[in-house]
Amino acid sequence: MNPLLYTDGYKVDHRRQYPNKTTLVYSNWTPRGSRIKGIDKVVFFGLQYFIKKYIIQDFQENFFDKSKKDVCNRYSRRINNYLGESSVGTEHIEQLHDLGYIPMIFKALPEGVSVPIRVPMFTMYNTKPEFFWLTNYFETLISTTVWLPCNSATIAKKYRAILDKYAKETSSNTDFVDWQGHDFSMRGMAGLEAANMSAAGHLLSFMGTDTIPSIDFLETYYNANSDEELIGGSVPATEHSVMCMGTDTGEQETIKRLISDIYANGVVSIVSDTWDLWKVLKEYLPNLKNEIMARDGKVVVRPDSGNPVYIICGNPNGKTAEEKKGVIQLLWETFGGITNDLGFKELDSHIGAIYGDSITIDRATEICKRLKEKGFASTNVVLGIGSFTYQYNTRDTFGFAMKATYGEVDFQGREIFKDPITDDGTKKSAKGLLKIVLEDGEYKLYDQVSWEEEKTGELKEIFRDGQLLIDHSLADIRKRMK
Repeated sequence: MNPLLYTDGYKVDHRRQYPNKTTLVYSNWTPRGSRIKGIDKVVFFGLQYFIKKYIIQDFQENFFDKSKKDVCNRYSRRINNYLGESSVGTEHIEQLHDLGYIPMIFKALPEGVSVPIRVPMFTMYNTKPEFFWLTNYFETLISTTVWLPCNSATIAKKYRAILDKYAKETSSNTDFVDWQGHDFSMRGMAGLEAANMSAAGHLLSFMGTDTIPSIDFLETYYNANSDEELIGGSVPATEHSVMCMGTDTGEQETIKRLISDIYANGVVSIVSDTWDLWKVLKEYLPNLKNEIMARDGKVVVRPDSGNPVYIICGNPNGKTAEEKKGVIQLLWETFGGITNDLGFKELDSHIGAIYGDSITIDRATEICKRLKEKGFASTNVVLGIGSFTYQYNTRDTFGFAMKATYGEVDFQGREIFKDPITDDGTKKSAKGLLKIVLEDGEYKLYDQVSWEEEKTGELKEIFRDGQLLIDHSLADIRKRMK
């Protein structure tokens, strides 16, 4: 598909709506607000993917490498069928095809940094006057591509901060936090691209993922190499169909076969609430204690239903002793472990737990808090983070918008801005050319600057006239995240 059709319908004729002799449009991408309590900075991530995938690859393969006649005929057919016979024309499309590259400059902060609300992450503008129309023509494609990886990277960092905090307070192995947040979101995401972009954002803060294609995504677009570095990983794990096929009366035998024959060594995760979680914890696992303790590896118990806080930590109002104790205490009573130097209990290395359903930021916090109150290290449990966390968001979660703040008509500059009288201030834009500076470790916006000032500061050219100038690696981005 012609990538010039990856846009909102109203964009296609804005070229003729700008003032006559417009020669430049300068825009920025900014998070304008936060709907998540406790988050006032947003991780910048995903622009490099957008540029490589769409501005370079898609335009080359599906526009510049196609015949001009074919490209223009297809464009004209689509627009005329869509708008009716119109005067949009194809002369500007022909000119771009003849040029052979996208005549734009992108200037951006480094990917992986946390950017305060209302501070732009990147700017863009045309390098040739006749292509002024391209800048905001790309708004729709940029928006639909970049907000999600920013969102997911930001939310993952929030989980990481929570888990780091409690691990430092209760655990002897804070490095385990790398694996404590595990991405289970793929099946609930809005398609494969969304799953990949979101899971890549998750992997900036954690190592655990079940979204295999996100590893290829990071190798393809972020210079990662799974032969030389750990991008993401997981362990063998069962699902309910496996346990069901072993039948409810044969569940203990299924577990024994899994831990003794199929996975005699290493980590294996076993879903344990297909029928009766408490029976698994109080009968089957104690019966298999010798086999579990003799393994060179860890058996991970995976509850998958109910309120995760109560299941993991115990429900004081539970009907049975098992419900009141919860998974971690029951595992401790059977398998024991150590009391670390901080005074908190850590399960024996042969046994563990993971909960991968209905985990939210609030629930993750509550689980860690309650484990601490009961004298257990927070790292006794791994938390699966799913699509409710990563997909149940929108562009408005952090108020992302791309807006023009400067333009030139006949090469004469105009500082432009948006400030609706009916708005609460959220949609008020910056004005003129922009400069971002780093003051006391914080990014700060200065607007209405000169071109000389605009060329300085923290926004660096990453793309100019068809060429990627800065090519970030996953390793570098992870360092910035920390």
